[in-house]
Amino acid sequence: SGLAQQGAWACFDEFNRIDIEVLSVIAQQILSIQQALFAEVAEFNFEDNMIPLNKGFGVFITMNPGYAGRTELPDNLQALFRPVAMMVPDYRLIAEIILYSEGFVNATPLSNKMQQLYALSSEQLSKQEHYDFGMRAVKSVLVAAGLLKRKEPETNENQLLIRAMRDSNTPKFLEMDLPLFGGILKDLFPGIDVPFVDYGKLQSCIEDQLNARNLQCVPSFITKIIQVHETQQVRHGMMVVGETGSGKTTNIKVLGAALGQLYDEGIKDKDNLYKKVELKI
Repeated sequence: SGLAQQGAWACFDEFNRIDIEVLSVIAQQILSIQQALFAEVAEFNFEDNMIPLNKGFGVFITMNPGYAGRTELPDNLQALFRPVAMMVPDYRLIAEIILYSEGFVNATPLSNKMQQLYALSSEQLSKQEHYDFGMRAVKSVLVAAGLLKRKEPETNENQLLIRAMRDSNTPKFLEMDLPLFGGILKDLFPGIDVPFVDYGKLQSCIEDQLNARNLQCVPSFITKIIQVHETQQVRHGMMVVGETGSGKTTNIKVLGAALGQLYDEGIKDKDNLYKKVELKI
């Protein structure tokens, strides 16, 4: 009703997740609006109410047919929309174009290796709900690679891409999958040794905050805190997952306090990320 009166455009994403009973009601409502548009009337009867009609109204739907838990659209609803088919994206070509746009000279061979990495990872690593080897993951790695390229334009491009792929993926992998992922990287980039970034000041502040909480400075836990920091730099939003008691809340609180400590001490990084953190936990 609101869309028809405002003349607004709406896109209903994942439309076929809706129950079949609800879809039938929606089909009837859209049909009544379309009939009013064809008749070019100023107002029409919508659900027993006379409402004004704005001819700018438009409605679009997106859906993934054939998935488990999805509903097939009823015929009367399908007839109201003009279908547009989409195909699986060419990850290699997209990666190549974005790498070129980020300033990489060897974008073609690097995009080939990146596609192979994700194909092998999806086949060989364990199946976990939070693992993602789709377009979103590829895009985040390419963004991270572009940031590294602008920071260190003289560094070997193979090293930059390896760092981007490693830093974007290792924080979310289970411990048993880390050696497998490392092996795939070595197979694709033989003979290239990529050093880990030195987080000297940040790491010392993390250790200070752990000591202040009477917690042990376990190297693996400090690494996990730094990984949360790295992930935040390449993601718009993120979620920390793990078993109860595995240190998720402590991780977030210690990282926030460490960044605040760096800010208080007047220490700055290139991206000016060391600031006071407001936590609502």
